[in-house]
Amino acid sequence: MAEISLRGVTKAWGSVIGVDKVDLVVRDKEFMVFLGPSGCGKTTTMRMVAGLEEPTGGEILIDGEQMNNVDPRDRDVAMVFQSYALYPNMSIYENIRFPLRMRNVPKADQDGLVRKAAAMVELGDLLERKPKALSGGQRQRAALARAIVRQPRVFLMDEPLSNLDAKLRLTMRVQLKHIQRQLQTTTIYVTHDQVEATTLADRIVVMNGGRIQQIGTPDEIYNSPNNVFVAGFIGTPPMNLMEGRVQNGRFVAPSIDLPLSAATLAKTLPERIILGVRPEDADIAAATEPAQIKSTVFAVEPMGDHTLVTTRIGTEFFTAKVDRDFRQALESPLLIRVRPDRVHLFAAASGDRLQRGA
Repeated sequence: MAEISLRGVTKAWGSVIGVDKVDLVVRDKEFMVFLGPSGCGKTTTMRMVAGLEEPTGGEILIDGEQMNNVDPRDRDVAMVFQSYALYPNMSIYENIRFPLRMRNVPKADQDGLVRKAAAMVELGDLLERKPKALSGGQRQRAALARAIVRQPRVFLMDEPLSNLDAKLRLTMRVQLKHIQRQLQTTTIYVTHDQVEATTLADRIVVMNGGRIQQIGTPDEIYNSPNNVFVAGFIGTPPMNLMEGRVQNGRFVAPSIDLPLSAATLAKTLPERIILGVRPEDADIAAATEPAQIKSTVFAVEPMGDHTLVTTRIGTEFFTAKVDRDFRQALESPLLIRVRPDRVHLFAAASGDRLQRGA
């Protein structure tokens, strides 16, 4: 297979920097996801790996061989696009076979390779149809089979599921992960959907403003975000972030008075910090209990197995994931409690992580 190395890779258009000195190693057989908002540089980075964009600085290597001046067709990578990019006048069989014809694979081998790739994506019975006769999910599977049939060193996938409805995205996520594990092909997958990222990736690269914010497993990024951007971008709903001060061993802000753990207070903290609380780490306090957060109910969203309650704290909002049976009138007062050992702390000045609350 292949290991991909990016060393100080930069892409600029005049004074506009799209990718800024990215250093990264994608391990052999790894499923790595580039995650971030639109315009963060994730697709541009992937396109430079493919050879569709030329870096203005740095090196791109595949298995130790520099790729900067290698034509895209000679890099032995296969791309799956958001738009499927199937030839409408060809059958699905011919669409899948097309890369083999272009690479002069012996005709005697082509049929078996096509049918094997089609079987992996469960399209064996639809090979004679034209793309217009297939559903969106089937067309995306055809595009995936066309990439698989090449048996490349690297798969590059640019938001391949974004045109599908929610149910099809779920189905395709499962198939993609299963197929990648079967083939053990090094894969880079680009998305702005953090659910796709956390369910598919071995490791995630979170990007913003052309720079890498954090690299880690889904658990590492969820449990220990490097900064407030990552904390607020990862999670559904995202982490609650509130700025305040440390006073007398407590985090204090308007309508918030939260004792900090002894382990936290044993370390030096700046006076102004940002407190981060995951919605699942907050709960409703009874009227007789000491409440750390005083709020009013802004919205109640029954989700089936749980309820999301969004409250207003002054001009800020705070979301808690609570019991499925919770119901309360809008604008009514609500007391919230938080476990001090489950909070996250960030420096208000830089946004960088300080520590976990424990």
